[in-house]
Amino acid sequence: MKSTALFPGSFDPFTAGHLNILRRALTMFDSVVVAVGINQDKKGFFDMEKRLSIIRQATSDLTGVSVIQYDNLTIDTCRALGIKHIVRGVRNMIDFETERSIADANRRLAPEIETIIIPTAQEYAHISSSAVRDILRHGGDYSAFIPEGVQL
Repeated sequence: MKSTALFPGSFDPFTAGHLNILRRALTMFDSVVVAVGINQDKKGFFDMEKRLSIIRQATSDLTGVSVIQYDNLTIDTCRALGIKHIVRGVRNMIDFETERSIADANRRLAPEIETIIIPTAQEYAHISSSAVRDILRHGGDYSAFIPEGVQL
């Protein structure tokens, strides 16, 4: 039986840490759908097309990855696609508590969908999309924070 997971996020931008989580999720699932969500509470740094392009660049060598955008509840996207697992990455305990709360709410709304939380590998734990955006705003060298070969 083929298994698929949804890896949701705003990915603004997709970082080396995100790629680490995705690669590790692919060891557990046959395929992973990277779902780029629209967060109405945030003004995006990159527009949706650029975010999708960055993820496609970063994952071009991976088998079993597809990239979509969505603008509804993550569990509704899972249901529409027939997906039973959500993958989330965490860098630290603050991320973990946030993700656990979201997973608990999702479980209450959709008990058939399970969230898998994967801790980021230590060498990527310092990387966040907000840090990359700050580096970009100030003209710094962001290359160590994004997947190799990606052009911003």
